[in-house]
Amino acid sequence: MLRARAAPAMRKKPRPQAGGVPGREEVRFQGVRLYLVERKMGRSRRSFLTQLARSKGFMVEDVLSDAVTHVVSEDCQASSLWTWLRGRDVKNLPAMHVLGISWFTDSMKEGKPVAVETRHLIEVCVSDTSPALPDGTSSTPLLTVSQYACKRRTTTVNNNKILTDALEVLAESYEFKEIPGRCLAFRRASSVLKSLPWAVRCLRDTEGLPCLGEHSKAVMEEILQSGHSFEVEKTLSDEKYQTLKLFTSVFGVGPKTAEKWYRGGLRSFSDVLAAPGIHLNRMQQSGFLHYGDISRAVSKAEARALGNLIDEAVRAVTPDAVLALTGGFRRYRGKEFGHDVDFIVTTREPGKEEKLLTGIIERLKQQVSTLFGLLLYCEYNASTFDMVKLPSHQFEAMDHFAKCFLIVRLEGGRVEGGLHGAEGDGRGWRAVRVDLVSPPMDRYAFALLGWTGSRQFERDLRRFARAERRMLLDNHTLYDKTKKEFLAATTEKDIFAHLGLEYIEPWQRNA
Repeated sequence: MLRARAAPAMRKKPRPQAGGVPGREEVRFQGVRLYLVERKMGRSRRSFLTQLARSKGFMVEDVLSDAVTHVVSEDCQASSLWTWLRGRDVKNLPAMHVLGISWFTDSMKEGKPVAVETRHLIEVCVSDTSPALPDGTSSTPLLTVSQYACKRRTTTVNNNKILTDALEVLAESYEFKEIPGRCLAFRRASSVLKSLPWAVRCLRDTEGLPCLGEHSKAVMEEILQSGHSFEVEKTLSDEKYQTLKLFTSVFGVGPKTAEKWYRGGLRSFSDVLAAPGIHLNRMQQSGFLHYGDISRAVSKAEARALGNLIDEAVRAVTPDAVLALTGGFRRYRGKEFGHDVDFIVTTREPGKEEKLLTGIIERLKQQVSTLFGLLLYCEYNASTFDMVKLPSHQFEAMDHFAKCFLIVRLEGGRVEGGLHGAEGDGRGWRAVRVDLVSPPMDRYAFALLGWTGSRQFERDLRRFARAERRMLLDNHTLYDKTKKEFLAATTEKDIFAHLGLEYIEPWQRNA
């Protein structure tokens, strides 16, 4: 009898290695390093998502380290997640994005890292407090705070003014001493404190916050414990600091000129004006002549009145011109007072903006107030803008667009509610500093972003572009060093999108 052959044994197909081999896939996004938290996610799913991300060109770290930029977790219990993360002893944790899985899935769908939005973040809510302190009081809420001001939302509400005022005194002092490193360190520390939605009550409340160096913390601790800082009080009473602060408050006088006058033995305005060897330029002469007015704060109502006045002059020259009030008084920026008023003016017709400012200046000169001309001072700088010379690898304080610096006579009758702080002077007018800048229309978005401020916000925006995105940003353009191309933008939102940043409204840029 023939025996039936036994059927061959079924072999199980080998399981593919879930995690893949790190480093074999092409890395497309050098500035982004992911870490997937296994807690709640599980080992198998983490391995699958790791392989998926690496297949799309993402760099995924197996271990949480200071190199990580984006932490992704399916554990949405913020308090427990942050407790776990803080237990990893990672120094760069405050600078990392701690994100829910929605950011990861959005990025996989797009095939590139999407901009981090508020809905992606896993943060400890302001209502969640950390354990009670030994004295029985509760400590301050924990927050995720970025080292970059352009990733923080900072309004005009400052819950830590006593601390930020002290740090800014020291920053200004080191600026006068020409020690930029320490000056910047204090400004960054102050900027972080301004962004907090709560008041720091003890130094422990600052645990995990970025940009707070040992010097800044020492000053803060002294203020929190005794209500004042010996170093700040010593600085405020220092003769040189007082003198340099006085001199630099004059329009046209910078730190170097103030230092020169101080070394020459001058200590007051009367000393400067009486010194035979001092030759003031036109700007400085006007600065002293109108010092009482232009050293006084400008109100929002006065800024609006000046806007109407400038608009009248602009429309008389070019009806189709684009005029924008910028700086601290920009709509929605939120500031009630400032030291001057800034405007951007341009035209939609390429090249026509080059003669726009000279036409506006002539128009203002033709307008006559009750006793004097409308323009009390005018300095015009012609455009030196040239795309051929860009990108610039070194940021310059002033852009190359056509601009003019003015002192304008503002009549009280033009201002709703009257002139600010003019009670009793009987003149009915005041002098106000006004700056006009005129970029080409295709550079308008970059100029608007750069002239809106605040200074620390703009500084960190450029630093973020350079350090995190390998891009160069200034008031003229945005250049991608990786692609070796200029990126076009018609609005500020376009620029934020190029940088992979969530858009920050002007009123949230008061860093």
